[in-house]
Amino acid sequence: MSNRVSSSKSQPESSEILPEVILQADDVSVSYHGIPALQNISLEIYKNQITSFIGPSGCGKSTFLRCFNRLNDLIPETRMTGKIRFFGQSIRRMNPVEIRRRIGMVFQRPNPFPKSIYDNIAVGLRVNGYRGNLDDRVETSLRHVGLWNEVKNKLKKNALDLSGGQQQRLCIARTIALNPEVILMDEPTAALDPISAGRINDLLMTMRQYYTIILITHNLKQAALITDRVAFFNVEINSRGDRVGKLIEYAPTLDIFVNPTQQTTWDYVIPGSRYSS
Repeated sequence: MSNRVSSSKSQPESSEILPEVILQADDVSVSYHGIPALQNISLEIYKNQITSFIGPSGCGKSTFLRCFNRLNDLIPETRMTGKIRFFGQSIRRMNPVEIRRRIGMVFQRPNPFPKSIYDNIAVGLRVNGYRGNLDDRVETSLRHVGLWNEVKNKLKKNALDLSGGQQQRLCIARTIALNPEVILMDEPTAALDPISAGRINDLLMTMRQYYTIILITHNLKQAALITDRVAFFNVEINSRGDRVGKLIEYAPTLDIFVNPTQQTTWDYVIPGSRYSS
């Protein structure tokens, strides 16, 4: 197998019919306090697909994910170069509040507000000026994540009383209540038991009909089973000795797990290799 480093932007086969590009990253690099963390990343995210980012810890996956809704702007002395376009428009020219409504975020550990189950969803709608029927929107959001029948009789109870899996589904409901087009997920099942994680995986596969999902995961089985495309990141050492995240390969999921073009990708995805655990 060739050790040649592939282009960061995967070129589809001529027979591959791709959906609409919703996000496009061109030559994106990120540094913290002048120290490079991620370098020269280019790829396209396709509408109504689940795209996963995989790779060893510290390779810049979370940093790159936060670029899409400008959360890195909130971290002092962070600098991003290159361009990210959302439906063809530079995100730098868009209001960050609007970006974060249209590109929602679900974190690794469930983070419900210390409020009632109802208010966890309603508060975001109120802040964003929603003028429809709040009760209907709360119910619809909870139904979409399969939580309504479990909580419909205790909507006034504190969300922190829910199980971990229920809390994570509530956080997803809170996100989709704002009707985003893209949902970013940073290891959303890492803190859950296998049964709860399985329910989230089933939910994500259903949500793909309505949303574009970008998912960071260290669970290769999860990436192989529920995603459409996979981006493999790795760490390289630059001339100054800095550990810098690089995109090694980006392709349809089956290609990554069955026929990767790069030896480092193969080493990572094959069980028993020096990276896998």
